[in-house]
Amino acid sequence: MSRFIVTFLKDVLGENGHMCEVRQGSIELEAPSDREAEERAKARFCESHSTRDWSLHADRIKIEPADFPS
Repeated sequence: MSRFIVTFLKDVLGENGHMCEVRQGSIELEAPSDREAEERAKARFCESHSTRDWSLHADRIKIEPADFPS
């Protein structure tokens, strides 16, 4: 299995009137594919935030491999 880092991001309007990206959380996990990592991370995120819909707290998800090539 591969390791992935799944980051939940939200765009917010700053005091200066410019949009900025804010990390709402990151989850590192093992999964057979990036799609499965995304689904597992969404479930964990919802559980940790006591919500049924991750998109209430984040606008998008970024998935990156956490494995280092040998």
